[in-house]
Amino acid sequence: MTATTTLTRTTRPPSPLAARVALRSPTGRGLLDGAWWPRSRDLTAELPALADVLDPLWGRITRIAVNPMLWPVVPRKVTLRDHVLKIGWFTSELDPHKVLLLSYGTGRWDLLVIPPETDAASAARLMAAAISPDGPPLTATDLVAAEIAHHHDAMNGDLPRNAQEAWECEGGATSTHVGPTGAGR
Repeated sequence: MTATTTLTRTTRPPSPLAARVALRSPTGRGLLDGAWWPRSRDLTAELPALADVLDPLWGRITRIAVNPMLWPVVPRKVTLRDHVLKIGWFTSELDPHKVLLLSYGTGRWDLLVIPPETDAASAARLMAAAISPDGPPLTATDLVAAEIAHHHDAMNGDLPRNAQEAWECEGGATSTHVGPTGAGR
């Protein structure tokens, strides 16, 4: 009697790292329901950890839509531990920095996708902007662009260095929180 083990392409061990996700309060409103900061641009590797976080909160996620502009490979489906997640892609209809999640019979959610190469401080600002109680006033791509501009300004020394300089630059009001552009100072 012999035993054989067959591994298929869909069989993989559970992800050792939890998904980096920030979710808006259910009573909040806005264009986004939260933010996701994947560790790579590999949907097959990243989606199981995301589903592990979201399924208990939102019900089983059964479909996801992405814009392939930021994902080198978009598989048609990913097999999770107990179900299959179907993946669709849309180029012009879906913001490249957003994923659309659907849960059978439960609802739809839109998450900002923070590029994996984003530094921790920028990712924290983007997550805070995405889960703001009043909702971010910008689209996902606009939030990322504002953060890139903020990061570029900070690297070039264009941001105020102290409270007095901030007072002068901001027209008499300092700002230490994430503002309407999504970039805090």
